[in-house]
Amino acid sequence: MNRTCAECGDPVAGRVDKKFCCDQCRNSYNNRLNSDTHALVRNTNTILRKNRRILEELNPNGKARIHRDKLSMRGFNFTYHTQIHVTRTGRTYYYCYEYGYYLQDSGYVDIVRNAHVNA
Repeated sequence: MNRTCAECGDPVAGRVDKKFCCDQCRNSYNNRLNSDTHALVRNTNTILRKNRRILEELNPNGKARIHRDKLSMRGFNFTYHTQIHVTRTGRTYYYCYEYGYYLQDSGYVDIVRNAHVNA
């Protein structure tokens, strides 16, 4: 029975259950197979890091209030966050790692920093 490499098609020698002719083909095959998943995770992490950086820049003292439009102009993406926290009073804070924000009805955003958030 002639077996061929799942990546390049070259003959495979060795164990009966071997699928690839070499480590390079095995790695190439698996990298290609997982590239879509890796791209999604990489893109999501890029957005979360950017959101965190924006919140950090606008909140140098631990608490700040800023208009939602200013966050949007800097490229903040309100869809992505790492955690949601609802306070006892019913306020919903969205967190990007240790930086949280509360969206007020008036269009302003309260930004807080909480180093103890389990994100």
